[in-house]
Amino acid sequence: MKNTDKKCILYCRVSSKEQEEKGYSLEAQEKLLKDYASRNDFSIAKIYKISESASGKLIRKTFSEMLVYTKKNKLNLILVEKIDRLTRNLRDAAIISDWINESEKNQIHFVKENFIVNRNTRAHENLVWDMKVAIARFYTNNLSEEVKKGQKAKLESGWMPQRPCLGYKTIGDKGHKTQIIDENIAPLIRQAFELYSSGNYSLNFLAEVMFDEGLKAPSGKMLAKNTLHNMLTNPFYTGQIVWNKKVYPGNHEPIVSQDLFDKVQLKIKRKLSVAQFKKHLFIFKGNMRCAECGGIISWSQRKGHVYGTCNHYRSCSQNTRVREQDIIEQLIPYLKEMQPKTPKLIDWLEQVVKEDEPNNNGLIEAKKQALEENLKRIENRLDLLYNDKLDGKITDDFYTKKYNEFSSEKIDLEKKIQQISLRNRTIDYNEGIKIHRLASKAPDLITDDETDIENKRLALSELFSDFSLEGDKIRVKYTLWGDFLAEWMPRVNSSFGPVKFGEDYEKTGLLQPVSSSMLEDRDSNPDSQDQNLESYR
Repeated sequence: MKNTDKKCILYCRVSSKEQEEKGYSLEAQEKLLKDYASRNDFSIAKIYKISESASGKLIRKTFSEMLVYTKKNKLNLILVEKIDRLTRNLRDAAIISDWINESEKNQIHFVKENFIVNRNTRAHENLVWDMKVAIARFYTNNLSEEVKKGQKAKLESGWMPQRPCLGYKTIGDKGHKTQIIDENIAPLIRQAFELYSSGNYSLNFLAEVMFDEGLKAPSGKMLAKNTLHNMLTNPFYTGQIVWNKKVYPGNHEPIVSQDLFDKVQLKIKRKLSVAQFKKHLFIFKGNMRCAECGGIISWSQRKGHVYGTCNHYRSCSQNTRVREQDIIEQLIPYLKEMQPKTPKLIDWLEQVVKEDEPNNNGLIEAKKQALEENLKRIENRLDLLYNDKLDGKITDDFYTKKYNEFSSEKIDLEKKIQQISLRNRTIDYNEGIKIHRLASKAPDLITDDETDIENKRLALSELFSDFSLEGDKIRVKYTLWGDFLAEWMPRVNSSFGPVKFGEDYEKTGLLQPVSSSMLEDRDSNPDSQDQNLESYR
């Protein structure tokens, strides 16, 4: 039977992954101490275990909890594998010595070293204790020094000496590990920077939006506000490494540009709390300028209504105070102009775009190539025309007439090529369907009192790049998508006009015209430019 007067505590600790792999696991230590307790007829009151992944704070917390537990339960025995499992610094050694000297019964058994320390330990044994503590301390200090040397070498070679930030992953063998972009997460990191730089997001709101997009913490939960703040202020994403307040150039691939990072820093340094952000945020705050002086329109709330006034950035005659609700009412016609006539139209568009997208891309590229060829012909004919004038083959009047014609056609071709290049580069059809869905609900979303300000600002920023106020009237400037929708949605809506509600649209043959509307006008044949030039050969 166990001697209940000899209750003991087991203290197990491994301080590195390497130690555990070499057989010094917590399980091995625990078995060793349990066998020792059984041989000496000790009963085990509690077992404390610290793994290799524990932080310094957790190690100290567990160490302190163990001593508190011994005092609270009047326990006198602590079993440890070796001295360096219990302490590696003079501070902890002093605390242990104080505990040992509190009572003659207090003892620590270092099982593997066959060494027992208590208040009555003889002088030469105390010397052994002190020496072993000093050796353990030397080992810790030397290990720390070697680690710092390794970290410095790693940093100077351009690599992070620890686990990389979210959006990167580590490859390579031990001692040669490097960081590469995680293609699944990096686009979401870049999107988070871009959204925050717009000024339309608080950290909490951005965390919610990005969680819906798929950006999550390693635990699978939404990113905490502090985590997101640290991410948005970490230069690592621009290709730099900050270590102990010193900046090192990194060899890893940046996720965001320095320009975008700097824009985010300007926004985030406002240090607005969530409460302040919501309290002072209005739908058009920071997004509307005075048409006369260019100053930002200032917004304030009075007697339940929101008003905007010009700050008179320069000499300005506008003294109008406009109500936010009146601005919204002026904006509704613009939103309805971009709104699909029937919600089902978006589903049909999505189906047709998926079918036609490869052909559409090929057609756009072919059209661009044809326009570029025509532009070369125009430029050649202008050169020939000039040479003919110098040689006296044509009159000045004929030269002026043809020069004006060719120059006009050249300008027109250059404009069309630029438009096609811009559209082909910027428009993504999946994103297009998303914007169409936004446009379909935008009028109701903007006027709905239940919708929060952040979502209203977000919706407007997708469709309008800027607003200006002239007197009490607004002018709008579209984003690329807003301009695209405003131009072609009225045509698409009108093409669906004759069909009555409830009819089968697929049987009416209207799906094909709708898919054609996603492109440039198909009836504008580039080769017709050649026919206009036949008058001069």
